[in-house]
Amino acid sequence: MIPTLPGVATVAQTITLALSPIFMLTAIGQLLNVLTGRLSRVVDRVRDLERLHPHTTGPEHDRHVWELRLLDRRISIINASLFLAVSSAVMTAFVVASLFVATLAKLHFASAVAVAFILAMLLLIASLVSFMIEVRVSLRAIHVRKDLLS
Repeated sequence: MIPTLPGVATVAQTITLALSPIFMLTAIGQLLNVLTGRLSRVVDRVRDLERLHPHTTGPEHDRHVWELRLLDRRISIINASLFLAVSSAVMTAFVVASLFVATLAKLHFASAVAVAFILAMLLLIASLVSFMIEVRVSLRAIHVRKDLLS
């Protein structure tokens, strides 16, 4: 018996099914772009403060130390968010590949594909929550100091 290949309609249907995860990959790519941009700005600010740190004393020194601690926390949160977003992208790519493998090999593991997609979504949600936390943490450094307002 000669194995039959899936028809064009079957492949077209699989491509249609894979479009949603592909759009999700595009969105994750944009999120990664935003996160790496924020990380870059935080690292630049850390480098600036590290240059100033040895030359400061008193309240100014304390303010620099406080900001360095805050920036260190932001770096950790952004790194966690980046890890979660990349993990989500990997799971999403796995979903797309699995859809095609299942179609071409006529395998029936829809449950595994669904679980992988759910995991990808949960990872993306966790990344977005981390991003939201980082934004909230960053706002603490942006407020104008009270001593400058009086």
